[in-house]
Amino acid sequence: MTDSLVLLDHSADGTLRTPVRELVTLARGLGGAIHGVWAQDGAELDAATIADLGALGVTQVHRVSADADLHLSAVLAEAVASLLDATGAGLVLATSAFENKEAAARLAVLTGAGVVTDADGLVVEDGRLVASKTVFAGTWNTRCAITAPLAIVTLKANSVAVTPADEQVTPSVVDHAVTVSASARRVSLVERTERPASGRPDLGSAHVVVVGGRGTEGDFTLVEELADVLGGAVGATRVATDEGWIGHDAQIGQTGVTISPRLYIGVGVSGAVHHRGGMQASGTIVAVNSDPDAPIFEIADYGIVGDLNDVLPQLTAELRRLRA
Repeated sequence: MTDSLVLLDHSADGTLRTPVRELVTLARGLGGAIHGVWAQDGAELDAATIADLGALGVTQVHRVSADADLHLSAVLAEAVASLLDATGAGLVLATSAFENKEAAARLAVLTGAGVVTDADGLVVEDGRLVASKTVFAGTWNTRCAITAPLAIVTLKANSVAVTPADEQVTPSVVDHAVTVSASARRVSLVERTERPASGRPDLGSAHVVVVGGRGTEGDFTLVEELADVLGGAVGATRVATDEGWIGHDAQIGQTGVTISPRLYIGVGVSGAVHHRGGMQASGTIVAVNSDPDAPIFEIADYGIVGDLNDVLPQLTAELRRLRA
């Protein structure tokens, strides 16, 4: 039985991010109480979100405020550390976002915890938490036992099937005001710029991702049309972002975003090793490339050798027909 502390990532309007539901489902399977951590960063925790968390099995929500900006990883780490004694939790769970992984590292330094990032599973064996994850560009499956008294695990999106709790509960909401140290104040947040809404799901948590590479020659129109038909996100290879064809926040790979969608479609993507390291854990991989010797075909479940300008319009049109 392991009590868990789950970071409740949410958007600026207070909407709970989809991967958080996976975290709570995972925590429920480990036994023990589930405590949610809601950072008071301007987004309101409303009754609908509380009910949603209760349906998943969260027993208590800790609404945390601080005398510094909780968007800063050092501040968030100290805020979470202050809750550990109050809750008695032996596990901290968070989504594998860049900011959460940075906060996890800082929290481990503060507490002496063991950390596993980008995990895709977590179980209890012989009284120890054991996390599973893929390494070396998705070519090895590993299992990591955490021997420290406190475990911190960040989970990749789309790793756990979300299920409701057997019995719905009404979580209690507790307010916590945190005074952070002078060390955490050494960095200050000057400005935040919200990305313009695209209407598409977040790249890191999307179930479907359509990715454009060098073969698009800078025109992502067909890639975006296919993604919109499938309700998916749009990603890119490093060369596409370096050329300025699309923003760097769309880059997938070892130096970009790591994804594990149920469906990955690579369009004009060669399949270089640094890109494969960020997407090889995808459920089903489809590749469209005019080069039959492209490395992406080595890992693809389905491959289409052809000009993307011929293939994608036909694929998109057929999907629209099937959905009509």
